[in-house]
Amino acid sequence: MKKVKVIYNPSSGRQIIQKRIDAICNILMDNGCLVGKFATKKKDDAFNETIKCCNEDWDIIIACGGDGTVNEVVNGIAVGGKKIPVGILAAGTVNDFANFMDIPRSVKEFCDMILAGKTIDVDLGKVGNRYFVNVAAGGLLTNVAHQVPSELKTVLGRMAYYIEGLKEIPRQKFKPINLTIESNEYNATEDVLLFLISNSSSIGGFKKLAPTAEVEDGYLDCIIIRKSEITDIVSIFINLLKGEHIKHPNVVYFKTKRIRISTDDKVHVDVDGEYLGMLPAVFEIAPQAFRIFVR
Repeated sequence: MKKVKVIYNPSSGRQIIQKRIDAICNILMDNGCLVGKFATKKKDDAFNETIKCCNEDWDIIIACGGDGTVNEVVNGIAVGGKKIPVGILAAGTVNDFANFMDIPRSVKEFCDMILAGKTIDVDLGKVGNRYFVNVAAGGLLTNVAHQVPSELKTVLGRMAYYIEGLKEIPRQKFKPINLTIESNEYNATEDVLLFLISNSSSIGGFKKLAPTAEVEDGYLDCIIIRKSEITDIVSIFINLLKGEHIKHPNVVYFKTKRIRISTDDKVHVDVDGEYLGMLPAVFEIAPQAFRIFVR
């Protein structure tokens, strides 16, 4: 009998989340699984519950929520020291990682995937002692996820991020950050508007932001947008939808296993949609560190 713990964020997505969770639990129990549910109430609840799961020998974790919920489960597994396979049930506004991995959203298809038992080990990013499943970022527009009102996220979904991003462009004064970037592949000290260190290609609802990223290649994909005039910024932003922004002369794109970014300015680092801390920081790949269910 498989022991399955469902860790879910009841505030993620629309109001049908509880019905989906109940339906999944019923199907799994009908197929002989022992199922426990845990609803998060505050930050780090999913992280702490995952550590408990590692200590209590649960066989499967289902993480239901946005990228933030998945991030807490990832870090709980890292601290707990047991690579419990995770089924990611997308319920947040975007959930880039689940979308990139083509994880089914329907109750039946999701349960079929869990019961079939097919898993793969995927890479994670790491900064300090914190892991990230999708992206670390700093600079222009990285505050969009924190600016979008929760009510707007619920009603408009990912379109809320696009709207807020477009609203932010004229508000920004485009003050560049003087960054020192150190890696085997690219070294420079230059004025930068934005940097992204990505594990998958889908970031903030843009499916091709890191167009050649793969979660099993042992590399992080780095996107650096240099100091630009507003006309260039708008052009880059529009071309994000097609994945053609990396052709712009003010965009640097490369893969690396390790990169250090430092600055004399006060620059926040955002990891999977949550504030992590300030630069300087070292970002590195943690190969095959996370086991997930796939179909």
